[in-house]
Amino acid sequence: MPTPRPAHARPLIALPQRYAATTSALRYAAVVTARALADAVYRAGGEPFMMHPGPPDEAAERLARCAGLLLPGGGDVAPWRYATGAEAGAAGAGTEVEVHDAVYDVDDAQDDFDLALARCALSRGLPTLAVCRGMQVVNVARGGTLRQDMGGPAAEHRHKVHVVRVAEGSVVGRTLGAARADVSCYHHQCVELPGRGLAPSAWAADGTIEALELPDGRGWFAAVQWHPEDTATADAGQQGLFGGLVRAAGAWTEREAWVS
Repeated sequence: MPTPRPAHARPLIALPQRYAATTSALRYAAVVTARALADAVYRAGGEPFMMHPGPPDEAAERLARCAGLLLPGGGDVAPWRYATGAEAGAAGAGTEVEVHDAVYDVDDAQDDFDLALARCALSRGLPTLAVCRGMQVVNVARGGTLRQDMGGPAAEHRHKVHVVRVAEGSVVGRTLGAARADVSCYHHQCVELPGRGLAPSAWAADGTIEALELPDGRGWFAAVQWHPEDTATADAGQQGLFGGLVRAAGAWTEREAWVS
């Protein structure tokens, strides 16, 4: 018989931190987590685990203690990683790839760690929610491609709240509880070619893919291009995405207890 999980126990949700060159309260470069993301996980009943970026070959072992993964937003993924549309990194570091002037905050160590986490979580069926850059990381990890820039200020989705259309019966649709939703966006890149096994499940009016799912995946998975944490305190649908992750993580924890 498994050891019963205490009623108050919160499933541990891995939330990889982001490198920051400066912060207002510290004298050094920092690793940071968006408070709105951590708060949304905590409100949903999860325990945010601030995971320090580290060597990619340690990602699987470190992730093994967690019941879910939240891949957050951040800077751009290095274009050489998806230049060929092959598996992530197939082009090779240093490959000559034309880089758009708008690409910013590329960090190879951050990319290596996030991609390793994504591959590990999806192969295990670990409950996963990917947000903004997180969705792009998953797409690249599955061999998909990105548009390096959506066309400048007139076309990008920065500082914008807009309507998305959500596929009926999709994970995102069921979690939001609606076929249309107002979402808060901050991105100048987007998915171009979806990666292996990934299916679009939400779209902006301009055709931009705003959500991806894994219909044949092993576990709960949702990826959204917008930032649900921006409006989660006032929008039950957006908070519901974190709730879906935490519920699936709780079920994962119970299942693992029985297996062990």
